[in-house]
Amino acid sequence: MTEVLAKSPQNTLNHVLTVIAERRQEFGEQKFVPRDIIAEFKGAGIYRAATPRVFGGDALPPSQFLHTIEQIAAVDASAAWVASFGSSNVYLAALPVESQAALYAAGPDVAFAGGLFPVQKAERVAGGWNVKGEWKFSSGCKGADILGVGLVGTDQSAGKPLTALLRPDDVEILENWDVIGLSGTGSHDLRVHGKTVKDEWTFVRGGEPTVDEPLYRYPAVAYAAQVLAVVNLGAGRAALDYAIETGSGRSGITGAPKLADRAYYRMDIAKAEAELRSARAFFYDITDEVYETVESGAPASDKQKALLRLASTHVAKVGAKAVHTAYTLSGTAAIYTTNPMQRYLRDASVVTQHAFLGDAIYDGAGAVLMDQPPAIPAFL
Repeated sequence: MTEVLAKSPQNTLNHVLTVIAERRQEFGEQKFVPRDIIAEFKGAGIYRAATPRVFGGDALPPSQFLHTIEQIAAVDASAAWVASFGSSNVYLAALPVESQAALYAAGPDVAFAGGLFPVQKAERVAGGWNVKGEWKFSSGCKGADILGVGLVGTDQSAGKPLTALLRPDDVEILENWDVIGLSGTGSHDLRVHGKTVKDEWTFVRGGEPTVDEPLYRYPAVAYAAQVLAVVNLGAGRAALDYAIETGSGRSGITGAPKLADRAYYRMDIAKAEAELRSARAFFYDITDEVYETVESGAPASDKQKALLRLASTHVAKVGAKAVHTAYTLSGTAAIYTTNPMQRYLRDASVVTQHAFLGDAIYDGAGAVLMDQPPAIPAFL
């Protein structure tokens, strides 16, 4: 299915960051990350990061993958958002082992994209499902090797939705991604006109893995929120770095003293720096704590899962706040479309709108921390 690229991951990642910086405007204009960039991601190990080791993948600890996405996000949030779905192969670990072996037969670098909502009813046929309907927000679908669509769950799935896997040739991409930020993610709608998907190519999203490796014991839904939230860590970092650099080196448009000579500028930059670093420390600290727990063979506790969700929402919002602070401090220069702050502002604003990162997560986390049932379905 895919070509295995034998390169040094870190050297390749540095190259990828350079290429993204050169081509990020192209991603936004055409509204997707093209396949040659997906190939670069594969060369950097991004699309084998969540592939089981038994099938030649790396099954990386979450922190290691999240650091990679954070670095990419500091260069371009859309590219990072698409790259973040390299983590989605954790869901594919719920497929039968034989199906996974077939999926990775040509190599571990498989790009998966899903249009999972709204879940659709599917007609039961012999040995599978007749799949048809439309699904939204399939980020990275134009560069994917395999696509997933969401189906209504069954009694056997305990109400959790199913995901049916299809080849790109079996799916119509409706190019309707027209948004204020993250425009390069290509999060178009998917349409399937009626395809039979066998049972062995469906799985319960967040279901029990059939592969016994530490990564697949890590809370899957929480991880899905983390890989998106970390995009705003990168965006916040880039915005603050830009504000620090420009504030230190130039006078205002009106000829007034340079920004770094103004107390309010120094104070607000320092506050934003402290808030971003604090949120980042919480984010990675709980990530490592939970991974150490599951690596030891113990299950993650409900409170640990809640803290993962809380840290994700918190870091997404603090990252967006850092961007907004940097934008406000940057004055008139930041209103020009050619100013990098415009891109940071638009992209960071979209990240916080994701359902996994909304304010309701605070309620769910608070409930679990106080030993109350969360009101949010599938919160844990």
